[in-house]
Parts: sequence; C-alpha cells; structure tokens
Amino acid sequence: MSNLSVGGILWVSFVAGIIATLGMEMLLRKITRAGWANADMVRAIGSIFTRSLDTAYRVGIIIHTISGIIFAFVYTMIISLIGVHGFLNSAAAGLLIGFIHGAVVGFILVVTVAEHHPLPEFREAGFSVALAHWGAHLLYGLLVGIVVGFMQG
Repeated sequence: MSNLSVGGILWVSFVAGIIATLGMEMLLRKITRAGWANADMVRAIGSIFTRSLDTAYRVGIIIHTISGIIFAFVYTMIISLIGVHGFLNSAAAGLLIGFIHGAVVGFILVVTVAEHHPLPEFREAGFSVALAHWGAHLLYGLLVGIVVGFMQG
C-alpha cells in the first residue's frame, strides 16, 4: 500500500480527477476542432440528458468532471493497492490503466452508445472516434499517475 492515508487518497483523487479531466477535455476539443473526429465528449454526454446541443455543455461538463473525479479515485486506489511507489512508476501505472480504460470506452462508444444517442451528430462513432477517446484516456491515466506520484511524496 502506498504512503497515502484514506483522506490523502480522497484528496489526491479529487486533484488528479480535476487535472486529468481538464487535460482530457482539452485534447478531445483539439481533436474535434481539427476535424479528425467528432470527439466532443462533454456535449455528447450532456445531450444524452438534455436532448439538445444548446444546453448540453453545462450538463455534460458537470457529469464529465464528477465522473473524472470518481475514476481518478479508482485509478488511485489501484495504484495504491498494487503498491506502486515513485513518480515514474505511478505515471506508468496510470498510463497502463488509461490504456485499458480507453480501449474499453472506445469499444463501448462504437458498439453501443453511438447507436442509441438521441442526437444524429453523435450517432456515428467509427474508428477515429474510438481512437480519439482511447488517446484521451491514455492522457487521463498518465495525468492521474503523475499527480499520484507527485503527491505520494
């Protein structure tokens, strides 16, 4: 177990979740703006609930940020439970977890979520969308691992 207390794990998870979700969102926004893929996860998530692009961002950013903090807690717990110590080892562990998480999310997006999305602009999720989200989850995992490694002491 790492040298983080329960309170420390919660604090690290909160900080890591905010930083990693922000990094992920910035990457997905750049991918979308560059026209490589429709990787606008925040609006896609928000519009599932609002059924409109006009009000999707606010709802989506709240849900995505809360989810990012929760997943950072899971990543932090895994890193702690497997006994990873040190900055580089934590970063590598976060990257590995992000690799797995991103592969699962990319597959789910392509196979199920897009098919049932209420808005037509998010119904087509091909390889480029899956790849964009996989890359974003790699970045997310790396950032969580970096924060965990930095805050372990």
